[in-house]
Amino acid sequence: MDMRVQRTRKSIVNAFIELRAKKPLEKITVRELSELAFINKATFYQHYRDIYDLSEQLESEAIENVLTSMPHPEWLISNPSVGFRELTEVIISQSGLFSILFSDSRRTNLINKLEQGLRNLIYEKYPAYKNDLAKNVMMTFLIQGSFNAFTRHSYEDREEVIEILGRINECLINSFEDGV
Repeated sequence: MDMRVQRTRKSIVNAFIELRAKKPLEKITVRELSELAFINKATFYQHYRDIYDLSEQLESEAIENVLTSMPHPEWLISNPSVGFRELTEVIISQSGLFSILFSDSRRTNLINKLEQGLRNLIYEKYPAYKNDLAKNVMMTFLIQGSFNAFTRHSYEDREEVIEILGRINECLINSFEDGV
């Protein structure tokens, strides 16, 4: 990619992150972002359809970074305690960016995009899961439930919360493996 294009995109992203840290996505205008990024509006539109397109792309990149940083995503099924710990550590390492990108009206995008990405990784290792309704409901429960429980209780003893959620996930998966 051309260096000028890279610099322009970096400038746009940095300006967006700065603005997003201060205000809801719905309140950010292309005009103010362009001024902060020292570009004109036409330049912005050469790269993105609108502010929401920029936000979506950055959210997707952030989720992709989490997913590629997980050495063993399949452990969420085969070794849930360790897999959940691995996932949690990766998410915590990105928490600053996540708290900016996925704040306010975008909060549900984080868990929904994360769930879809994790599903795709799990389907690669366990293709039979893709068409198994019970396994899919279980994965939604594990991912969405664990995420919400973690965010609600992470201000407490974070290590203990991670361990508890890992044990709960392990019990749930084992009960499905046993046919319960």
